[in-house]
Formats: sequence, structure tokens, C-alpha cells
Amino acid sequence: MRNLSGDHIVEFVLVDFPTSPPLQLLLFSLFLVIFLLTLLENAFIVFTVWLTPSLHRPMYFFLGHLSFLELWYINVTVPRLLGAFLTQEHRVSYVGCMTQLYFFIALACTECVLLAVMAYDRYLAICEPLHYPSLMPFSMATRLAASSWGSGFFSSMMKLLFISRMSYCGSNIINHFFCDISPLLNLTCSNKEQAELVDFLLALVMILLPLLAVVSSYAAIIATILRIPTAQGRHKAFSTCASHLVVVVIYYSSTLFTYARPRAMYTFNHNKVISVLYTVIVPFVNPAIYCLRNKEVKDALRKTVLDRCPYFRDIPD
Repeated sequence: MRNLSGDHIVEFVLVDFPTSPPLQLLLFSLFLVIFLLTLLENAFIVFTVWLTPSLHRPMYFFLGHLSFLELWYINVTVPRLLGAFLTQEHRVSYVGCMTQLYFFIALACTECVLLAVMAYDRYLAICEPLHYPSLMPFSMATRLAASSWGSGFFSSMMKLLFISRMSYCGSNIINHFFCDISPLLNLTCSNKEQAELVDFLLALVMILLPLLAVVSSYAAIIATILRIPTAQGRHKAFSTCASHLVVVVIYYSSTLFTYARPRAMYTFNHNKVISVLYTVIVPFVNPAIYCLRNKEVKDALRKTVLDRCPYFRDIPD
């Protein structure tokens, strides 16, 4: 659909998963269960961190922010994915597409920075344990968390400022189940060099710089752990950051695999499946990884939630 003058697209068509009806119903049911479990997992972590005084520390403060972010993130992406299994195509207005794109970019960039902040927190806790309370007071943790959110939403606004100024007057078909940057750039009939340059520079700042901070932090952490003389001491030190390291590897590997590939990838249907990894699976497994590898979180979760249900009180760790 175009406006009355016929020179600008006012509606996009998102091409969903071309599967048989029985398989669509199966996938819809599967991802609906994953969606509900992800909501439950992340909501439990947010409220557990908030309601448990012993978890009012920077490490868990950042974990609460990460879970809140992923609650928001899956509510932006997963409902659209569920709709993709029920229809062959979905129509979205130009404004709706840009709004979806804005929040998708903002939350993804925020998560990149927040994971880097969490890596820096673990670096201070392991490499500077005596100075950790003075280097990472709660006020500093609050400022770092606020900076993560602010930088993510600001970078998204800058990207959208350039993308929304372009004209879309060719095909309005997006071979994806949500609005993403590269599919939109492939549809524009304007000069997209400036928008691509801004997208590249901001991606460099919001993805590669946080990744560099994560790699530097863990290089220092591993060097410090290897200098610990006892195996028990090394295991205890590594256990404090192992869950975060696993989350970082899963998130960055899926993100880089998707966005560091040639633009031609967007012409193939199997890339929609790849997108499911970082839009659905990562938010689903993150809470499980943190809870399974962190005794404090498990104990706090049991006290705040499970102890209220007599059936669960005798469940072993």
C-alpha cells in the first residue's frame, strides 16, 4: 500500500514461516510455552532480587536489570513470532514498523552494554577484591545501569533518525517475521550510504566496544584465577563469573553470527530461524543459567516464592 500520491509505502508485508498447518500449530504451541516460561523465569528473578535484602548488591542489581530488559525484549519480539506461525504474511503500518524497530534496536544495544558492565563488575570483584566496595558502590552500579539503558535508547534513536528519513517506494515485502534494519535498507529507493554508515558506526560502538570490554575483563579474570595456588580457590573464583560468561558467549555468538554476515543472507528463509536464537532462545536460557549456577539466587528464589507453596518445600537443590 502507498499513499495517495503513490510515491511512498505506508504499509509493509512481513512474510512469515512457509510451513504446513500441522507444523505451524506445533511450532506455535512450542514457542507459546517457551514465551510463558521466559516471562515466568525473568519475572521471578526481578522480584527475587527486589524482595531479598541479601541480593541488594551490584552483581544481582545488574542481574535484575538484565531480567527486566529481557521481559521487555520478548514482549516486543515473541508475539510477532507467534503470529508468524498462524499466518503466511502479516501487514504492519510504516509507523508500526519503525516503532518495532526502535525498541528492538534499543533493547539489543542496551543488553550489549549491560553485559559489558556485568563483566567489569566481575573483574573488580575477582581482580580487586579488597577495593571492590569502594570501586563499585551501589551508587556507581546505579549510574552504570542507567548509562546502559541511556546509551541503548540513544543509539537506537540515532539509527532510526536516518532510516525513517529515507523513502520506500519499491517493493513493500520484508522476508522476515519482524522489522529489522538490513531488510528495510534493501527496500529503500533513497541513497542509503549515509544510513548504512551510521548503522555501521553505531554497531561498532554498541557491539564491538562492549565485546572488547568483555574480552579484556575476562582475560584479566582468567590471568588472576590461574595465579590462585589452590584448586578450590580457583573453582570458587571462577564460579562467581561462570554463569555470566556462558550468557555472554551465547548472546554475542548469535548476534555476531546474524549481523556480521553478508547482506544477501536476508533473501533466504532459513535466516528467520537464526533470528529465533537471539530473540527467543537466549532470553529463555539466561535465567536458567544464572539460577542453576548460583546458589544464592536459588536459595533466595526458594525463600521468596517456593516456600509459600507447601508442595515445593521438600524439593532438594
